[in-house]
Order: sequence, then structure tokens, then C-alpha cells
Amino acid sequence: MADSDSVLSTTTGTDQQDDPLAELPDEQLVQLIEDTIHANEVIRNEAEMFDKFFRRVEPKETNNLQSSLNYQTPVAQVQEIYGRSRKRSKSRSSAVDKLLRLSAEQKCDIAQRELEELREEIDKLKEEAERVLDNYRAGLEEAELRFSEIKKAVYEFDRDICKGSVNPRTGKVVAEKVVRYFEDKLRWRDTLIEKLRLKNSTLKVQKKKLQLQLKQKEEMGEVLHEVDFNQLKIENEQYLEKIDEKNQELLRLKLMAGNTLQVLNLYKKKLHTLTMEADRLHNEIASRNEMLQKFDVETVTVEEEREVAEKKNIQLRRKLSDYKVPNVQEYVEKKADLCDLQKTVKNWERKVEIAQVHQIF
Repeated sequence: MADSDSVLSTTTGTDQQDDPLAELPDEQLVQLIEDTIHANEVIRNEAEMFDKFFRRVEPKETNNLQSSLNYQTPVAQVQEIYGRSRKRSKSRSSAVDKLLRLSAEQKCDIAQRELEELREEIDKLKEEAERVLDNYRAGLEEAELRFSEIKKAVYEFDRDICKGSVNPRTGKVVAEKVVRYFEDKLRWRDTLIEKLRLKNSTLKVQKKKLQLQLKQKEEMGEVLHEVDFNQLKIENEQYLEKIDEKNQELLRLKLMAGNTLQVLNLYKKKLHTLTMEADRLHNEIASRNEMLQKFDVETVTVEEEREVAEKKNIQLRRKLSDYKVPNVQEYVEKKADLCDLQKTVKNWERKVEIAQVHQIF
């Protein structure tokens, strides 16, 4: 409003002086024009807001507002402004002197009322939009259900009638099966209608009970007011924050559990590998123990054989120590006797063979 005052004062000065704007440079003139346009825009917005407020508020509410406030109401001032604007003279200076302006507190009160009305209208539009959207969603769900039912009915009709009710001799559909099919469908529809009717009656009874309970609460003063709803909203926000914190904590614990599970699987694999290695080593130890037992038995046997060989060796050593080597003449004579004996043995063996042959023949 300060800009509008400056513009009005400048405009009033132009009536009193010849042409003071001619002495101003172009930059100041451009700035003055921009300020004037901005001030006119502000005044136009304020006038539109006052006009809406004046057309909406009834005289009874205007009197109540005037009694509740200790200053003149904006409506009365607007009416006075409108009455004075009709009697305004051609001179701008006299109009500005007689013009009664609204205070900043009154403007703020009007703007607050308009803002509340605008919020209420926005809430109503949101509710209406939600209602329309719910209706569209319900219609869409109903259309989807009907489409699925129609698709299912077409499939069943094609399966039971078009393919299952054809007479193989004539190649035509049997009428009795078609009539029976539609009678079954009608009975199923009647059953479904009866179920829905019973469900609807049950819901109506529940609705009456809830309305009666609500009426009793209203009579007893237990109905929640706006303050209670605001308190519930605050508590709900607090609980939502706690739920978010718990969800974050749960996510962190899930990640920790996943990492722990990976480590556990790794250790399980290692344990399985070590268990297989332990089984292999156990089997190898058992086989080595069996071999060791066999070696012990063989060792005992060899030890016994060694003792026998050692005794025999001792006897041979004793004989060797007592043995005396004959002279060469005696050796040659013994060798000649051996050759003679071998020849004699061969002769006797030949004679025996000949005698055996004679006995055969």
C-alpha cells in the first residue's frame, strides 16, 4: 500500500503542477511506471478479495464480526468506500482525502477468512474428487469382475455346449443339454442372489447397530471432537515415526541376518569339507592300524624265523669251526668215486627201464 500511496501522491501532484514528470529522466519514468503497475496489481487483488468477502458474508455475520471486534469491520468500510465512490468528485486529490483505507489488521483478518474458506473449498473438492475416484474404481472393479465372469462363462459354454454337447452321429448340439445348462446357470444365479440378499440384510443390521451406538455416544458425550482428532493425528504421526524407526531397525537387522547367514553358510561349507577330510583321515587311520597289526604279526613271524635262522647259523658256524678241509689227493679220489657212482646209477636206471618194458610186453 505504500507504493499505491506514493503513486496516488504523485498523481495528485500532477493535478497541482503543470508537468513535473517532464523533468524526470527516462530511467525514473520507467521505474515509476513499473511501481504504478505493481501497485495497481496489488490494489486489484485486494479489491477482488474484498468483493468476494463482501458478497459471501451476510449482514448478520457482519454484525457479529463487528460486535466481536473493537474496530470498524472491513465490510462496513467497503460499503462506505462504495458509497463514497459514487459521490466522488472529479478531483483525485479530494477523493484521496475522503477515501477511508483498511488497516493492516483488518486486511489480515479478511485474508485469513478467505484463506479458511479457500481451504474448506479445497477440502470439499478433494472429498468430491475422492468420491468420484472411488466410484470410478468401483466401476472398474465391477467391469473387471464382469469381464472375468463373461470370459469364464464363454469358456464353459464352449466346453460344455459347443464341444461337449455335440451329437457325434448328427454333428448337431443336443437341445436338452443346452436347456439343462441354462437351467443350472439360472439356479446358480438365484443362489448367488439369495446369498447377496442375506449378506445385504446382515450389513443393514450391522449398520443400524453402529448408528445406534453412535447415537448413544453422542447423547453421552463420548463422540470425538476436532481437538481429539487433532490429538489422534499427532499420536498417529508419532506412531508412524516410531514405525519408520522400527522398519529401519528391522531392515538393518535383516541385512545383518543376511550377512550372518552368508558367514554361516561359509562355515557350514568349511565344516562339511573338514568333516569329509576327518572321515577320510579316520578311514586312512583305520587302514593304517590294520596294516600296522599285520606288520606286527609279520614282525613276530619274522622274529621267530630270525631266531630259528640264528640258531641254525650258530650250529653251522659251530660245524664250520669244527670242519677240516681234506687234502687235494683225497678230494680227487672222492670226485672220481662220485663219477663212478653216477655212472653206475645211470646203468642201473637203464636196466630198470628195460626190465619194465619186458614186463609190459
